[in-house]
Amino acid sequence: MKIAIAGFQHETNTFAPAKADYDAFASGGAWPPLSRGAAMLQALSGMNLPAAGAIEEARSLGHQVEPLSWAAATPSDRVTRDAYERIASQIFEDLEAQRGLDGIYLDLHGAMVTEAHQDGEGELLRRLRDRVGPELPIVVSLDLHANVTPEMVDLSDGLVIYRTYPHVDMAETGARALRLLHRLMDAGPGRGPRYKAYRQLPFLIPLTSGCTLIEPADSLYGQIPELEGGGVATLSFACGFSPADIHHAGPSVVAYGESAEAAGQAADTLYESVAGQETAFAGRILPADQAVTYAVERSAKGDGPVVIADTQDNPGAGGNGDTVGLLAELVRQRVPDAVIGVLFDPANAKRAAEAGEGAELQLELGSHSGLPGHRPLSGTYRVKRVGDGVFTCTGPFYRGARMRLGPMALLEIGGVEVVVGCKKAQAADRDMFRHVGVEPEAKRILALKSSVHFRADFQPIASEVIVAAAPGPNPVDHLALTYGNLRPDIRLMPMGPTQAAHRG
Repeated sequence: MKIAIAGFQHETNTFAPAKADYDAFASGGAWPPLSRGAAMLQALSGMNLPAAGAIEEARSLGHQVEPLSWAAATPSDRVTRDAYERIASQIFEDLEAQRGLDGIYLDLHGAMVTEAHQDGEGELLRRLRDRVGPELPIVVSLDLHANVTPEMVDLSDGLVIYRTYPHVDMAETGARALRLLHRLMDAGPGRGPRYKAYRQLPFLIPLTSGCTLIEPADSLYGQIPELEGGGVATLSFACGFSPADIHHAGPSVVAYGESAEAAGQAADTLYESVAGQETAFAGRILPADQAVTYAVERSAKGDGPVVIADTQDNPGAGGNGDTVGLLAELVRQRVPDAVIGVLFDPANAKRAAEAGEGAELQLELGSHSGLPGHRPLSGTYRVKRVGDGVFTCTGPFYRGARMRLGPMALLEIGGVEVVVGCKKAQAADRDMFRHVGVEPEAKRILALKSSVHFRADFQPIASEVIVAAAPGPNPVDHLALTYGNLRPDIRLMPMGPTQAAHRG
C-alpha cells in the first residue's frame, strides 16, 4: 500500500526566553535540518527517530513510502507564525502531489505551541483532515511528553507514544505506529482497532520524575505491554510537558481497541495505576550549593564520576543552555576534576576557537539570554581544546545523530572545565565531550545541561546521579511558574494545590 510520511516536531516551553523561527528548523543542529522528498529519507536514515523507524517498518511490510517533509527544532518558546505556516504549507504542498494514498503517518511531538495556536498538532491534524477526508487512516507517533488534546484524539486514528525516558525507543515507536497503521489499512474503512479511549490525569508531573529508569515510571510503563493484546491494539501513557502553558497541559492515557469496552477498560486500568502513584512523582532535587557539596563528598570514593543534572537550564526543555549558576558554584567551591557542558555561547565559542589552544582570554561567559537576575561569569579562561562541532553520536539516545554544533571549545576557569558550543543541544551523549578531548569516564564530576536524557549514556558510568536546582528558566517546582491557561482543577505538582487555589 501507499503511505505518505511527514514529520514536524517541536517541544514548546512557553516560559522559555527564545522562540523557534523558520531558521531553527531549517538549519538543524542536534537533529537533521528540514528536508523534503527523497532528501528526507537520506537525512533520517539510521537515526533513532520515529520517522526513521516508521520508514524501515513500512518497507519491511512491503509498503510504498512517499516522503513529504520532515522538520524539528530544539525546544524553546513558541513556534513563530511564519515558521509554522511555511512548514505546514510544505507538508500539504507535497501531499497534494500524491495520488492513491492508503494511509498517512506523522512524526509529531505533541507539545507544540505556536504564536497563533495552543495546540499546534491539533491544528495540523485539522487542516490535514480537511484535505483528505474522514476515511483515510492517519496514525501519529508522539513524544512521551506530549500534552495530548481531545482534538489530537478526535482527528487521528491512532496516537502511539514513546515508552522510555530517556527516549531510546523513538525509532521503535515509529515502527509501532506504522504497524497500527498497517492494521487499519488492512482492515478497511470502519473496521479494525478504531475504538478510542482518552483519559486526562489531574496533576502535573515534573520532568525529572518521569524518568523510566527510576520509579514510579519504570513500573508504570512496564505494565503497558501486559495490558495490550486481545481486543487492545495499543495503549499509551504520556507524562505531559508541564512548561507549556496551555489548557490541556498534563499527563494522559489513550487506548485503541477492537471495541469500546476493550479500549475503555485498558485506559481505565492504566489511569488508576498512574493516579495511584501521584505521591511518588514528587521526586527529589537539591539546591545548587548542596548538590555540589554532596557531589564532592561522594566523588571522593573514586568509584566513578558523580553526575549533576542542571535540569532548570535544559535545552531539551526550552532552556537556552547558557546559565552559569552551577558553573559559578563549582568554581566557588574550587571543585577539582569537574567539567560542565554544553554551554551555549556562540560568540565566546568562536572567539576561543579562533584564539586556539593554550590561549588565555578575558570572557563574559554565558547568560546572554536576558533572563532577569542572570549575569555572565567573568574571568580569565584558558582554551584547552577546540573542535569544529561536527561529529556523530554513539549513545543510546542520540544514536546516529550527525551533530553540527559549530565551533566548540573546552575552557578552564579556576580548575573547572566547561564545554562551550555555538548551537543549543542538551548534553545527552558522551561524544559531545570527547569531541573536545574530555573522557567523561575519567572525570570526578560531570555537570550536564539536561534533565533525564543524559541518563541513557551517562548513568552506566556514574557512581551516582544528582538533580540540581540551579537558577534557570525551567523550574522543577511548577508553583514558580505564572500559568494563565491551565485547567483550574489540575494540581500544579503531585499532591499540590490546584491552579485555581494557587491563583487565589
